Amino acid sequence: MDNKLRKIIRYFLSKFFPLASDAAAEHLLQFIKFGLIGVSNTIVSYLLNVAVLLILAPMHVSWDFVAGNVVAFVLSVLWSFYWNSRFVFVLRDGKSRSVWKTLLRTYIAYGFTGIVLNNVLSLIWIRVFGISKYVAPVPNLFISVPINFLMNKLWAFQDHE
Repeated sequence: MDNKLRKIIRYFLSKFFPLASDAAAEHLLQFIKFGLIGVSNTIVSYLLNVAVLLILAPMHVSWDFVAGNVVAFVLSVLWSFYWNSRFVFVLRDGKSRSVWKTLLRTYIAYGFTGIVLNNVLSLIWIRVFGISKYVAPVPNLFISVPINFLMNKLWAFQDHE
C-alpha cells in the first residue's frame, strides 16, 4: 500500500507542482500516514471514552466523563505512539532512539496540541468570533494537526546516531 500511495502522491505533485522534489513527496506521504493514524486514534479515543462511561454508569459517579477523557487520552496516545513508530517515523538504518524518551515526548506533543492549543483556539473561536462550540473543534484541526505532526517528526521521534 505504501508504494501505491507514494505513486499517487508523486503523480499528483507532478501534475500540480511540477517542481516538487522527491523529498517533498516523501514528506507528504509521511503526513498522510500520520493523518490516517490520527483518524484511527480518534476512533480509539472515542470508543475508550464511551467504554469508560458505560462501565461507570451503574455507579452513578459525577466524574465519569473526566475518567473517560483521561483513560481515552492515555491509551489513545499510546496507540498513536505505537503505530507512528511502526509506519510513519520509522528508524533509518544506523539510527536509534530511546523508546521511553520518545514516548514521553509524544505525550507532551499530544498534550500540548490536544489539550492546551485546542482549548486556547476554542476559546478564541467561541468567545471572539462567535463560532458554535460544536463547530470550533473543526478549524482547530487545521492548526493542531500540522503542529502535532511537526512536533512528532522534529522532536518526539527524532533519530540519533
